[in-house]
Amino acid sequence: MKMGSVDSIESFGLVDGPGIRTVVFLSGCKLRCKYCHNPEMWKMGKENYTAEALVEKILKNKPYFRRNQGGVTFSGGEPLLQSEFLIEVCKILKKENIHIALDTAGVGNGDYEELLSYIDLVLFDIKHVTKEGYQDLTGFNMDSSLEFIESLNKSGVPVWIRQVIVPGIMDCDSYLEKLSLVLKSIKNIEKIEFLPYHTMGREKYKKLGISYVYENLEEMDQEKCQELYQRFMEVYYGKE
Repeated sequence: MKMGSVDSIESFGLVDGPGIRTVVFLSGCKLRCKYCHNPEMWKMGKENYTAEALVEKILKNKPYFRRNQGGVTFSGGEPLLQSEFLIEVCKILKKENIHIALDTAGVGNGDYEELLSYIDLVLFDIKHVTKEGYQDLTGFNMDSSLEFIESLNKSGVPVWIRQVIVPGIMDCDSYLEKLSLVLKSIKNIEKIEFLPYHTMGREKYKKLGISYVYENLEEMDQEKCQELYQRFMEVYYGKE
């Protein structure tokens, strides 16, 4: 029986997909993003849940899912690193007609076809739009993310795009132009979100004894972030 490594579970998530959601944070991630606010999930933790036990916990919130068109979102860390475990969980959830979202940067172990067949929505985290920028920001190469995009396009699963806006990196027209080209290569995009860079995870680094690279970087101004979003949508997508 496949076991999964779950860091934590949030019962009433409101920002990780439609409706009220149970958000399951899975341990393990290959990336080391400079702005990551969950560094405690980088390493794979103990295998502490069977598929059946996790589903049992999720189903306790099923009445809220029905009333609010919610469901479960698998996040992390990087949930794709535990795809075999997730497939077992998703098979059971589908029998219960639960809406399943996957919050991912697309950096797993490959072979995503079966898992994506059970997913209703992908929240795809765009780290950077060039290979050089991606490597600098995450400490990892971009090829795995591009491989996932290919699988995602074949699956036909609806996509919500998430782009963290880091001051001095993403807040300029040249970056927005490149971003638009990348997004045009992704099918079935239903929504694009710009998320302002914040420092809420900084204290975790101190507790873990990890150097925080952006120690002196100020948070992204939310109003400016919204202005960038409007400019991006109007100029490059012709939307308001």
